[in-house]
Amino acid sequence: MEFTIFHYLRVLYFFIALSSYSFVVRGDKSSVLIVDVRSFGARANDHRDHTKAFVSAWDMACKSSSSSVDLIIPRGEFYVGPLRLSGPCPNVTNLTVRVKGHLKASTDLSKYRSGGGWIEFRWINGLTLTGGGTLDGQGALAWPFNNCTTDSHCKLLPTSLKFVGMNRTIVRRISSVNSKFFHIALVQCRDFKGTRLNITAPFNSPNTDGIHIERSSNVYFSRSHIATGDDCVSIGQGNSQITITSIKCGPGHGISVGSLGRYPNEKDVKGLVVRDCKMSGTTNGIRIKTWADSPGLSAATNMTFQNIIMNNVTNPIIIDQSYCPFSSCTSNVPSKVKLSEIYFKNIRGTSSSKVAVQLHCSEGMPCKKVYLENVHLYLASSSGGGSGKQQSSNGGSEAVSSSCRYVRAKYIGTQSPPPCH
Repeated sequence: MEFTIFHYLRVLYFFIALSSYSFVVRGDKSSVLIVDVRSFGARANDHRDHTKAFVSAWDMACKSSSSSVDLIIPRGEFYVGPLRLSGPCPNVTNLTVRVKGHLKASTDLSKYRSGGGWIEFRWINGLTLTGGGTLDGQGALAWPFNNCTTDSHCKLLPTSLKFVGMNRTIVRRISSVNSKFFHIALVQCRDFKGTRLNITAPFNSPNTDGIHIERSSNVYFSRSHIATGDDCVSIGQGNSQITITSIKCGPGHGISVGSLGRYPNEKDVKGLVVRDCKMSGTTNGIRIKTWADSPGLSAATNMTFQNIIMNNVTNPIIIDQSYCPFSSCTSNVPSKVKLSEIYFKNIRGTSSSKVAVQLHCSEGMPCKKVYLENVHLYLASSSGGGSGKQQSSNGGSEAVSSSCRYVRAKYIGTQSPPPCH
């Protein structure tokens, strides 16, 4: 009899312990399945590779019969290799991944596919990624192998967090540090919202774009801080209805549309709003860049940049339709990307270069309907007075200027630098 009671207590204890890792919380109208990676063998701070445990936890969450699932990654460090977390999850309409811990990426580059992701979510409806945790790409060991600035056919290093074919996605309260390549990338996503993100990498880390968006629609990013070695946000081809707001950017290369026109059959960009952002110490502020000698026709239209503060930015406003990042560029054929309906409104602050506004459009397809309204930019050491001039050491004065090619911009309100014609 004593053995039977003891055996019963052991079994009861086992199920109580297990319930702390994977269980169902039931309410009057719904139930939530809780899945914890620890129930599949993951242990924080033990320096083992937990990829299999994370994949097993995902499989259980995605294949659940519950409509709502919470996948928990608790506090502590977890080392994981490439994670491809794919749907569809046919019965799950709300899948929340709560990253509370500090995830560290494998430094073995042979494990990654070229152009793939370290953590990659694919073909899922209704995903929320949150929890206040950190994704550490451990990029410092990989950056020396990035030769993309000299080799146009280079092998791409992995993006830290990649979303492919997603619908109704929310990402909030997540940090990304030291990505090997891009921090966050969206491809063919719809109805995507990202907020309260913290993205950091050294200013000299190559191709560490904060957020890259491509072939996606109805995307909204807000209230985030991005400091990287490349674009804080880059808007690639095929995007529509994109809103970027309340972003603090710097260091980095600013917020960019493009580069566009490098590949055949690129889709148009339309319906972009960038507003209420601050650029600090960046090489560019707002930049639109397209390749010369584009292999096909495409367009970027209906783009508004409004209420942007520039603090010591090298190129606060720049359109560059002869873009080429490689060390050797020889083509003189004009870009075939048509730019039109571009609005720069209430852009103010300081430029670290004398040319604060550069609108260099394509000779083959000049820019159309470019508007500048109340642009107030001054040299970084200027007091910010109305003249926009900086006193030089020889007693003369220097003023910021504009440079225009193949564009007749329209000006509204006051302008510093003065308009170019």
